[in-house]
This record gives sequence, C-alpha cells and structure tokens, in this order.
Amino acid sequence: MSPTARFERMLRGVDLRVTRPRAAVLAAVHDHPHADTDTILAAVRADVGQVSHQAVYDVLRALTAAGLVRRIQPMGLVARYEARVGDNHHHLVCRACGAIADVDCAVGTAACLTADDEQGYAVEEAEVIFWGLCPDCGAAARDDTSRATREQKDPARQEEGPT
Repeated sequence: MSPTARFERMLRGVDLRVTRPRAAVLAAVHDHPHADTDTILAAVRADVGQVSHQAVYDVLRALTAAGLVRRIQPMGLVARYEARVGDNHHHLVCRACGAIADVDCAVGTAACLTADDEQGYAVEEAEVIFWGLCPDCGAAARDDTSRATREQKDPARQEEGPT
C-alpha cells in the first residue's frame, strides 16, 4: 500500500474527511518525528503548495484529537508532533540544542502507569521527559571543558581575541 493510500485509510479510520492538507500534514508528521509547526508547514507547502499556518494548526489539532498524532511540549520548547501514538513511550530532550528522541518505558508499558498515590484518578498515560545533552552537544561540552582546563593551566595557549 502506498504511503498516500495508508494516510487516507488512517484518516477514514477515525472518521475524518480526506483532504490534501490533512494527508500532507499526516505525512509530514510521519516523515519528521518531533517536528514543530514551522517544519510541518514547510513540508506541507513543499507537497501541496500554498497552505496557511492556520490550516496546518487546525489539521494538527484534528489529528491530535483523533489520536493519529501526539502533541508534546517539553518545558521551554514549542509544541512538537509525532506519529508514534498508542504506546507509553517517553522522551529524551537535549538542553543545548532541543533535539528530542523517543525512549521506551524502562519498566514496561503498564508499570509506568502506576503512580505511588493516584488520589482517585483513573490514570491513562504517563509522560516522562528525561533532560540532558545529546551525544553531539555532550561531546562539544566536553571539548569546551577540556579546552578551558588547558587554557587555565597554560594561559599562553589561549587564543588571542580581536585587537
């Protein structure tokens, strides 16, 4: 089955009318995991031509409500969208560059839903965000630390700034 036919089938499966913008937004979310709306908008425009920001926002809202797309918004970042829905996965977020990666529940899908005290809530989903540095930013930070340490030990090695 072609990707277009698959996306059309997904839309029909949740009783959404199939339109070019809806199919294009769904394709963009599948092609660009954890993308923000600007990235999705650019992908949709490359696929179908002119489409408004508002149309993309409306489609994302409809796809999220229908359960075809998941919206995540780690603190301090813009909303991101992903096609991985229906499981209890979590996210790794780089504090430096904002990269986001999926991480499966460390204990298992159901165990992550057990809170110490659910206080009467019927818990359906757990959202855990792990913060740190991605491999590229971690390596850059280690390089910066090593360079600073060397310069502290030997000030003559410091690069001269503009004069």
